[in-house]
Amino acid sequence: MPRLKNRKIFLYIFLLLFIGTINNKNLDKSLAMNISEIVVTGLEKKDSLDLVNNLKFLEVKNLFFLKPNEIKKIVEDNNLVERYKIFKEYPSRLIIEIKKTDFLAQTRRDGNFFFLGSNGAFIKTSTKQKNIPFIFGDFKNSNFFELKRIIDGSTFKFNEIKNLYFFKSGRWDIETSEGLMIRLPKDNLEDAIKLLIDFLDQGNENINTIDLRQKNQIVIDEK
Repeated sequence: MPRLKNRKIFLYIFLLLFIGTINNKNLDKSLAMNISEIVVTGLEKKDSLDLVNNLKFLEVKNLFFLKPNEIKKIVEDNNLVERYKIFKEYPSRLIIEIKKTDFLAQTRRDGNFFFLGSNGAFIKTSTKQKNIPFIFGDFKNSNFFELKRIIDGSTFKFNEIKNLYFFKSGRWDIETSEGLMIRLPKDNLEDAIKLLIDFLDQGNENINTIDLRQKNQIVIDEK
């Protein structure tokens, strides 16, 4: 009996050691999959570093069990992000590929300069960019994107616009890089742009202002 009892004790100890070894291996493997590197592509170096720093808390998490929702809010709250993809490179590398928003225009609000991105966000800046229009007036994003949609659907070139002026009445004026002022109506914008294109296609020159505020009418001010 004592020998049988000793054998049972030995077997129990062996099983405990064996199970402990397996658990230690799994633990080591789990720790090896903790995120050790976060890579952000598609942004300027400083902007990438800022986003990586905001995601540093992920470095204690296991890459395998990481859920997109743990990243989503921080990435989507970044005004520079148009869209993004998340990749897991095992065992421990997290990669976020970003499509940076396009700067469509620039404006000034509360004494600060902002870019207006194609994602609809305002991005604060300390510099002016010459190849995009500057918007004057207190406009809503929807006002701007509706105008741009109509212009993009015509042969009028958006990149030839120097300044845009938005009025409280809800209408726009366009100033081109050549100094031509175009006064648009509040309503029937698409019809007004078509009328403008037809007029410009006729080769009319030496004009300061084209006034389209009256429906189906063009009033010009020559140089």
